[in-house]
Amino acid sequence: MTDPLAGVVVVDFSRVLSGPLATMMLADLGAEVIKIERPGHGDDTRAWGPPYHGGDSTYFLAVNRGKRSAVLDLATERGRAAARALAARADVLVENFRPGTMDEFGLGHDELAGVNPRLVYCSLSGFGSGRGRDLPGYDFIVQAVGGLMSITGEPGGEPMKVGVALVDVLAGLHATIGVLAALRRREQTGRGAHVEINLLSSLLSSLVNQASAYLCTGQPPVALGNAHPSIVPYELLHAADRPIALGVGTDAQFAALCAALDRPDLAADDRFRTNSARVANHERLITELDRAIRPLAAEEVLGRLRDAGIPAGPVNGVDEAFALADRLGLRPVREVGDGEGTVPQVASPFRLDGVSPASTRRPPGLGEHTEEILAWLRIAEAPPA
Repeated sequence: MTDPLAGVVVVDFSRVLSGPLATMMLADLGAEVIKIERPGHGDDTRAWGPPYHGGDSTYFLAVNRGKRSAVLDLATERGRAAARALAARADVLVENFRPGTMDEFGLGHDELAGVNPRLVYCSLSGFGSGRGRDLPGYDFIVQAVGGLMSITGEPGGEPMKVGVALVDVLAGLHATIGVLAALRRREQTGRGAHVEINLLSSLLSSLVNQASAYLCTGQPPVALGNAHPSIVPYELLHAADRPIALGVGTDAQFAALCAALDRPDLAADDRFRTNSARVANHERLITELDRAIRPLAAEEVLGRLRDAGIPAGPVNGVDEAFALADRLGLRPVREVGDGEGTVPQVASPFRLDGVSPASTRRPPGLGEHTEEILAWLRIAEAPPA
């Protein structure tokens, strides 16, 4: 299979999570990604441990496969000159500095677009390049101020963040989509674009039904624990030995659920017969379902629900989740690198004609490819013989 982005050169000035995730996905699709890092320190996540794998932070390893690392000191003219030379030859540039920082380095969009009009320049920030330009763009803070924590956690309990830096992940995905769209438009116009992504807007767009409910009713949603504001039952129920996630999206599924639990009377009860009625009588229904499920082992309950076609599953640990994906033939793990230098990685979720187009190059050591990249620039700049 031909890599979709073969021949595309990406210069990656980003660090931590949102930008590196976007550039890793571009690398998985075949792009040549050159990661620019600070002398002596590199990407902040190189120091974010434990845990470590072979001396490398597992956080850094998570989002940097498929790249080459070059150390450039942007505080020096020599470093900035090399960076400008890279940008002049690149198809894509990704950065997530504080807005205005790249301009201070002489590497802002407007200046580089004058040198390389075909450049797709992607900027990620916390709160945009306008009034929020000086606000710190940390995922946890954006989860807080962006409303996500207000709808996560138990009713009446302390607001709770999601267990992963989800807003950074969402922004990285949005950045990748924006870059791909700009590359496609460049095919039509011959010109690049300035793709701008900010974490707050990425989060608000990802609130989907919760945001829509607020915009249409004026009532802000609240935390419901594991319950759903518009679908019942859609939450955790407790079997004798472990909790079960149950999702019943239609009245027909609810009738099948009641039959599987030997409680057909619940499906005939006007308080529960329709989804709207179940939402209105949520607590009563969950009490009845709990009485039916709690005496049974989870394996028995899940077997009944599986036979009845009811969406349900156990609450797995991360280890069990990987084991499930492996049993289902989804090949969730791949080793990248060669010999003793291999690193286990989460496989790319992409499948193109049945093939996962993930890079096999292991995450780079700090400055591992600096001389190689600088030599490439010198060759590129040499006059023809």
